[in-house]
Amino acid sequence: MTSRLQRLVVVSGGLLLGTSAPARAQVLRGPQLDSLVRQAMRAFDVPGVALAIVQNGQVVCAKGYGVRVAGQRAPVDATTLFAIASNSKAFTTAALGLLVDEGKLGWDDKVIDHLPEFRLYDPYVTADFTVRDLLTHRSGLGVGAGDLMRSPDSTQFTLPQIVHNLRDLLLPSPLNSLDVSLSPSPLPLPLNTSLNSLSFS
Repeated sequence: MTSRLQRLVVVSGGLLLGTSAPARAQVLRGPQLDSLVRQAMRAFDVPGVALAIVQNGQVVCAKGYGVRVAGQRAPVDATTLFAIASNSKAFTTAALGLLVDEGKLGWDDKVIDHLPEFRLYDPYVTADFTVRDLLTHRSGLGVGAGDLMRSPDSTQFTLPQIVHNLRDLLLPSPLNSLDVSLSPSPLPLPLNTSLNSLSFS
């Protein structure tokens, strides 16, 4: 991820944190909010920001500031999407955590129980793959597996097509008994590729 994109994500997160202050805090409106956003854009050297403020489940403000790419004219608006890459893992984990809190799913539920069309390269892995495994990268797939289905053209495949295509992604190398015996779950993963998205929530 580029440093400019990282700064954009930090700015966006900072703006979100700033807007989630207690109800007694001063409410920023119109010019004050615009000034704060532009100040943050200058401080973090980002060309544009899309901002949404949600209060009590309703969008109370949605607008864009600046341009999509430095040196170009295409403006950012309320619907501009930014490629935030792996930062989306934290959002996904938090959203799943809300569903766990509501009792709608569990960390150790089988993915196939919630998404029956889900298939991976092996029937055993497909049947036993859990939500927790999904968030801790224990599929056995290599780093970046499937990334080209969304990048560089995010409209190349629909979400149902991506889910269907997962079955065609293969392991980066054959499994051996050492991988299996050292794995913390029945789903082997090369020892140097573990990531725990649960720590983000």
